[in-house]
Amino acid sequence: QVQVVESGGGLVQPGGSLRLSCAASGSAFAIYPMAWYRQAPGKPRELVAGITSGDSTNYADSVKGRFTISRDNAKNTVYLQMNRLKPEDTAVYYCLAVVGGSGSWGQGTQVTVSS
Repeated sequence: QVQVVESGGGLVQPGGSLRLSCAASGSAFAIYPMAWYRQAPGKPRELVAGITSGDSTNYADSVKGRFTISRDNAKNTVYLQMNRLKPEDTAVYYCLAVVGGSGSWGQGTQVTVSS
């Protein structure tokens, strides 16, 4: 069972930036596709960004040009750099590790964008 732990959330003003981190256990981290999802109150969980083992990335239209997903395989960590944050980005952000066709979720980290 792969363990996934997110960190880096917090309160930020509109237009500000945050970087989320996701640390995953396991010696095979480099081959895991990884993704960030988010869930706002009363809304379904949605994909924010994904990254493959080959560093191919994809993004939700709502975050393209503002968010960047990256990975550091030496640290077993995936990052989500979030710039030009908007109030509608407020949500709990979850990290997903895809391992052997199944997913391991973290506990989530709260991001609140408000003045």
